[in-house]
Amino acid sequence: MKKSVLSCIQPTGDMHFGNYFGAVQNWVRLQDEYTCRYGVVDYHAMTMPYSPKKLRENTWELIFNLLATGVKAENLFIQSLVPEHSELAWIFNCFASFGQVSRMTQFKDKSQQSEEKSGGFISVGLFDYPVLQAADILIYRADYVPVGKDQEQHLELTRNIAQRFNNVVGKEYFVLPEPLFTETPNIRSTADPDRKMSKSAGEKHYISVFAEEAKIRKQVRSAVTDTGQPAEEGVMSPGVANLFELLKAAGAKEAHSRLMKDYEAGSLRYVDLKDAVADALVALSNEFRNKKAELLADKKAVKEQIKASSAAIRKEAQQTMKEVKELSGLLNVRF
Repeated sequence: MKKSVLSCIQPTGDMHFGNYFGAVQNWVRLQDEYTCRYGVVDYHAMTMPYSPKKLRENTWELIFNLLATGVKAENLFIQSLVPEHSELAWIFNCFASFGQVSRMTQFKDKSQQSEEKSGGFISVGLFDYPVLQAADILIYRADYVPVGKDQEQHLELTRNIAQRFNNVVGKEYFVLPEPLFTETPNIRSTADPDRKMSKSAGEKHYISVFAEEAKIRKQVRSAVTDTGQPAEEGVMSPGVANLFELLKAAGAKEAHSRLMKDYEAGSLRYVDLKDAVADALVALSNEFRNKKAELLADKKAVKEQIKASSAAIRKEAQQTMKEVKELSGLLNVRF
């Protein structure tokens, strides 16, 4: 049997190339080798200040974007259509160490952002979301979770919760999920290569996968190459390195090799590098935009398809919850 993979993404609206190259492109590749479950986690999006209307819109927008970029519909689910996630999260709250959850490094950064956006309000959900994240993973008994180095701490919490549950109930029920480290490019902001490509930093700091060609070319042309800071001899400046990373991630191998030779020879023209990057991103974008237009032409059918895939995947979650409740000493109802 194939090993299983679980990965999730928050519905924060438009997909940018940092999202695509950093996660979604890898999701598409993994589908051929593993049994994959990919979740659009709208419960998680509620932990920060949000608009209910916008949340629903962003959830469906992300679904269409994922399908357009090659994620298979049968592998996709929407978290709120599988309420067992939140039920398991409550049970896991009783197996999670308060001290360990308190040490989650991302809480400090996100709580500061939440305070700035809401005038001081920080939700309990923001503090507790790593436990829900553990439920997202373990409810499907995932063997592997694709993670970056900044997410190892959360996976370690998941493993600890699973191990404590197993110890308390006296059975090795949950398999401890392993990190799946795959090569993912580190895409930076073209406006400030010292920071990650991100929507939270503002429009100039990300390039939308589904943007018009003219906008993509304009953003790439305006990309920072040299920041003015003196670089070590033989070390590529962050801005130039980021453009080469984008070129490589987009699969433009010939252009990458040719322009790297120019760089090494000291004859690289930044305009040529930017043009090559723009060409590669536009080619990808056009492919995805065309696919998305086909999907949007039959929007109702696509939504029904995702509701059906969520219902099918939910059956796995229901079976896990039935077994977890039995092991935990809780009462079950018949499904």
